[in-house]
Amino acid sequence: MTEGRAWVLGDNIDTDVLAPGYALKLPPEELAQHCLEAVEPAFAKEVKAGDILVAGENFGMGSSREQAAISLKLLGISVILARSFARIFYRNAINIGLPAMFLPAEVEIGDADRLRVETSSGEVANLTTGEVFRVLPIPPHLLEIISAGGLMPHLKTQLETERNDGNA
Repeated sequence: MTEGRAWVLGDNIDTDVLAPGYALKLPPEELAQHCLEAVEPAFAKEVKAGDILVAGENFGMGSSREQAAISLKLLGISVILARSFARIFYRNAINIGLPAMFLPAEVEIGDADRLRVETSSGEVANLTTGEVFRVLPIPPHLLEIISAGGLMPHLKTQLETERNDGNA
């Protein structure tokens, strides 16, 4: 479960505004300081660990740059709720351990609302309005990857387990 401020964005937020091309050669922590500056200039300076990104349709469209998801994670975003995701961005987010969940079209969340999200059950509580709703929970096999910190740590744990089981 995570709780934080909602940062509400619109449709078609692309990876170029999440990780601008001119800053891609910077170390990841410095690149993250440019995340969303073209659409939400205060974002990188004001976002706090645990905050939640809320977006419209086609979040993460554009190039397949993994740095887009990494920048959000480095800035402390705990979960992304969006109406829909670009397929590659969605998988990149899961692969680095950043939960991404699908937000129903009828749900309205205001910028700066306080949210509590339970990724395993899909329950989302808007603590500002008192509304509670459900989104599709993250499937257990993807939750395992997220809980491990991403795909690579998950695979490393699996390989170690298999090695240890083979030595028993």
